[in-house]
Amino acid sequence: MSTTTLCFDFGNTRLKCGVFVADQLTEVIILESEVLLSIKNILKKYPAEYSIISSVIPHDKEIEKLLGEQTRMIVLNSSTRLPFSIPVSKPETMGADRIALAAFATFFYKNQNTLVISLGTCITYNFINKYHHFIGGSISPGMEMRFKSMHDLTALLPKVNADWNFPLIGYDTKTNILSGVLLGMAAEIDGIINAYKEKFEKFNVLLTGGDTVNFAQHLKNKIFADPSLILKGLYAISHFNHEMP
Repeated sequence: MSTTTLCFDFGNTRLKCGVFVADQLTEVIILESEVLLSIKNILKKYPAEYSIISSVIPHDKEIEKLLGEQTRMIVLNSSTRLPFSIPVSKPETMGADRIALAAFATFFYKNQNTLVISLGTCITYNFINKYHHFIGGSISPGMEMRFKSMHDLTALLPKVNADWNFPLIGYDTKTNILSGVLLGMAAEIDGIINAYKEKFEKFNVLLTGGDTVNFAQHLKNKIFADPSLILKGLYAISHFNHEMP
């Protein structure tokens, strides 16, 4: 009989649950409100043997109590057993979401250099080398943060929402902002990938996050895009821990 694993990703923008049956991601559930009640309903629909939580926000500890009572639960942090090492000065400061991305790279791209780029509240660049060392990366403002800061820190610029049908040369304030933010992000990401190319002869480039599908078309570099890498990385960590003796 196939086992079920529930993988919870509590990010700054969205709270999600990935349902894995055996090793296949079968459903992604967005937790909009009343999160504890939503999780109770998920457990009724999907009686799970295992669960794992990655959270970069304060969350209700009753969630951990509930999952701990009904599943074999892991709360992801720097003390969790991982399929890679973190040889940085303060591994405890590494975000749970970035740890999950590194786990995906290690699990699915064994013995390969891999750069994982995540488009979220912030853009994170996460490099895992072929020796399975998560050696770090960089962080910059994400799309919504850029739109919001331009509005909040100026007197006249409007708050703009993403619209992927935009010109290179803006013809009004809105399209100028869209071009500046979205193509600026693309140029930043391509530039950082090119900087890694100067340092490493060969590596994979993975792109993830909610806007991956729309954003990938604006990049010049060849990438592999998948919006669910964090959830798949959480599953890899759960699998690794429960396979251990």
